[in-house]
Amino acid sequence: MNLVNCTFELHAHAILEIFNDAILNSTALYEYKPRTMETMQAWFATKATNRFPVIGAVNGAGELMGFASYGTFRAFPANKYSVEHSVYVHANHRGQGVSVVLMKALIERARAAELHALIGGIDAANTTSIALHEKLGFTHSGTIRHAAFKFGRWLDLAFYQLLLDTPSTPVDG
Repeated sequence: MNLVNCTFELHAHAILEIFNDAILNSTALYEYKPRTMETMQAWFATKATNRFPVIGAVNGAGELMGFASYGTFRAFPANKYSVEHSVYVHANHRGQGVSVVLMKALIERARAAELHALIGGIDAANTTSIALHEKLGFTHSGTIRHAAFKFGRWLDLAFYQLLLDTPSTPVDG
């Protein structure tokens, strides 16, 4: 497996497929309707504007096995050292360690960007994602009960965070 920087031109279709599978078949995303290619254009544009990485794992056949990224946690200036991340793996490639490789790469990118906190919002019933985050040193920082309603039931949203030893000299403003 090779890690690549995903681009709209090369990876948007594969990422869209992964997103839409998660929307339609899981509680990994609290959305009801599949995303569109226009959504992907805006998503990639926002990542580029803010210099947020989109890291992909590609197999020997050139297939995108999964991807990880981060983005704005809260749109207030004082939150500039915190980001909310996500990692998604194509259904055909789960259980192969793809998410661990992607998350480790994403953590290194966050360190290099002088960020301090990676925050993941995880459906509280998603024990696989919770175990992944705990394995990588993330700690549970709170749960919002009944944060969403999907598939005919209330969903609890658990937050996990990893604090980094960066930035070296944080500043106000």
